Amino acid sequence: MAAVSDRLPAFPWDKLEPYKKTAAAHADGIVDLSVGTPVDPVPQLIRQALIDAADSPGYPTVWGTPALRDAITGWVRGRLGASAAEHRNVLPVVGSKELVAWLPTQLGLGAGDKVAYPRLAYPTYEVGARLCGAQAVVYDDPTALDPAGVKLLWLNSPSNPTGQVLPKEELIRIVAWAREHGILVFSDECYLELGWEAEPVSVLHDEVCGGSYEGIVAVHSLSKRSNLAGYRAAFVAGDAAVLGELLEIRKHGGMMTPAPVQAATVAALGDDLHVEEQRRRYAARRAALRTALEAHGFRVEHSEASLYLWVTWDEPCWDTVAHLAERGILVAPGDFYGEAGARHVRVAFTATDERVEAAVKRLG
Repeated sequence: MAAVSDRLPAFPWDKLEPYKKTAAAHADGIVDLSVGTPVDPVPQLIRQALIDAADSPGYPTVWGTPALRDAITGWVRGRLGASAAEHRNVLPVVGSKELVAWLPTQLGLGAGDKVAYPRLAYPTYEVGARLCGAQAVVYDDPTALDPAGVKLLWLNSPSNPTGQVLPKEELIRIVAWAREHGILVFSDECYLELGWEAEPVSVLHDEVCGGSYEGIVAVHSLSKRSNLAGYRAAFVAGDAAVLGELLEIRKHGGMMTPAPVQAATVAALGDDLHVEEQRRRYAARRAALRTALEAHGFRVEHSEASLYLWVTWDEPCWDTVAHLAERGILVAPGDFYGEAGARHVRVAFTATDERVEAAVKRLG
């Protein structure tokens, strides 16, 4: 039996371990700005909703409760500007990474099919293609691709790792091109509520898609906006035919969001105050780190949205990782996200205020 893992690249984060040990040896401890995991408390109203639903002895449904579908469709209409969204246009998933990794397989893709994604990108897009045996194809401009064989096109705005935002006009152009060639578009928008110097727009916005979700799906997560990475709370929205097929497959696979997490998601999507509070925290950390990095000689590129600063010292990224590790600061090397990132590093601003302050002092 061939090992499926043989199809996959080496797990990139394992390569960072020696630098993590170096940073951890700093007299004042490590400042970990690498992974980008939330560190702030889960808002109380979300925790309470989870507790109130803790007595859930029965199986949850894959499609979620009507209350959950109401919450998702209401949020999609109000926040994304997708005025025609209905229950058939939404589907909860068990965290967005699971969805990204297994989507090509669940779509029935395989040898001879192509999965396209940005040249600088979240590594799991490639993993999803490899798991099903499809060909992974990178792009700078998706409309410059040869459309033959491209079955799935990933967009990612705001981008991980660069924080770049695709303007509305660009989204309109790409969606029109993909529809012309019969290519399914999945838009990873997990950082949409974290725009700083640009206002991210969803591929589902009425002005982007013309009020029709044919051939387009958006991916959203509560991990960043609501500090729910540990809950694995996410959903997809868009083309009802595509989501209906995924629903049937996922029902057979038992891919169910736990009932207490469904209740917590309803509470999270119904409250904007905690989102704004968290945005203020991140905005302050971002400003402090950006000022310190630029004073240290780094050049910040893109970074107009998301939870990261994409920076360069015009040297190989691993040299920069080593330099910062000696100061007790751990960052992610840019080549984790593709060869085009070989001279950049990604700096997350998800550490606590105290740790961010420590990093600022060390950079000074």
